[in-house]
Amino acid sequence: MKLNDALIDAWEKALDHASDRPAIFATTGEVLRLFCEIEEQARDFEAKIDMFDPGSVVAIQIGNHQDWPSILLACLRRELIVLPLEQSISEQQRGTALSICCASAVVAPKAFGANSHEVLALRRRASTTRDWGDHPPSLLKLTSGTTAAPRAIRFRSEQLLADCNQICDTMGITDADLNFGVIPISHSYGLSNLLTPLIARGVPMVLSRDRLPRAVLADLARTNATVFPGMPVFYQAFCEMEDVPALPKLRLCISAGAPLPVVVARKFSEKFKLSIHSFYGASECGGICYDREPANEIEGFVGQPMRGVEMKMDRPMAYVSHVHVSHVSVRSAAVGDGYFPEPDTEKLSTGCFIPDDLLLKHEAGFQIVGRSSDVINVAGKKVNPAEVEAHLLRFMGVRQVVVFGRESALRNEEVAACVVADADVSEAELLQFCRGELSDWQVPRRIFMVDAVPVNERGKISRRELGRRFAW
Repeated sequence: MKLNDALIDAWEKALDHASDRPAIFATTGEVLRLFCEIEEQARDFEAKIDMFDPGSVVAIQIGNHQDWPSILLACLRRELIVLPLEQSISEQQRGTALSICCASAVVAPKAFGANSHEVLALRRRASTTRDWGDHPPSLLKLTSGTTAAPRAIRFRSEQLLADCNQICDTMGITDADLNFGVIPISHSYGLSNLLTPLIARGVPMVLSRDRLPRAVLADLARTNATVFPGMPVFYQAFCEMEDVPALPKLRLCISAGAPLPVVVARKFSEKFKLSIHSFYGASECGGICYDREPANEIEGFVGQPMRGVEMKMDRPMAYVSHVHVSHVSVRSAAVGDGYFPEPDTEKLSTGCFIPDDLLLKHEAGFQIVGRSSDVINVAGKKVNPAEVEAHLLRFMGVRQVVVFGRESALRNEEVAACVVADADVSEAELLQFCRGELSDWQVPRRIFMVDAVPVNERGKISRRELGRRFAW
């Protein structure tokens, strides 16, 4: 009986056209896998996992490894469920995720050392196979829950393929391109922009394990990559470098994971003669918006809905500069089937997802102005951190700002900020600048001058964590 799987069908078509072509490169230029070798490795791995029953969960924690496509294909053929895990998570977080998702096995490096990424091991775990119902998932994406415990999002192959098609069609990515893979494949962004385009569309990629910005820029130049799915932290670092290499083959720069500051987009364009396209998405539904013709004149602007994505403004949630902002409902064929183990059908159900982000609609597209969970409550008055951030970014010499709330015994919360700026910019000057135009309750009580705002492996910043770190 032929397996009915959308990604496998797409892979077999891509393989027919690209069998002997290079699929995965090292940053040195070495060919790590041909497309036909990915298929061979997939068949070999399939034999190693034949002891698991369909519906079993296999966790993959291997970083940006050249066998990612083969392992995914093998699991799909065996009707196993893939659980990507980031390498940076703690042992406790990993154990919790494995337990919640009832993982039967983990694929991880066999040994630690300089070349440990070359040898993988399959480690079995005692687990019970769940009854997944009429629509068993092909993949589970981990995400943060409303409590400290993580939860997963259920995806079938056809939803993963729909996201891949929406991204490639909207961004104009084809098998003539070469993706540069430094973002984690285990994260939704890397899965959708690197892994599934290779499998479903035959788009080759360079695999990078060195996240130092100087090394990333050098490797981009050396490999002649044409597409760079990056994050603001990379682009900001590139702008601050001296003696940068030319990037004559790079044609498409994408930024996701966090809002791209206007000042960074301008500096990068001036320095490299390339525009950065803002890309907005979520683990629950893949790509949402894309700035097709980047102007980068509005902080938080993310462009228009992706091809195949429908966005509808929901009920107004807050005011920014006396304008209503609201949640949106996102509908597309790429939206996941729901959360696991506890569903939340008001937020995510088949075909529809409501992000926590607050958006403002312009004639040219959408602008992210904050998150409902980020709104700071100062003695009953609501402060949207994005509005304070936009004001501080207008001060000469300020390069990055993150505004957050921290506990206050008298006012519930106080506004605070972390600022990356030139050496001659002081906290006192910035506070005075804020008092000149912002309302009293919007003015930060403290501004912390930092060399860099801490981010995680996904390039994201947690306002909640900053509130704890910079508590009174």
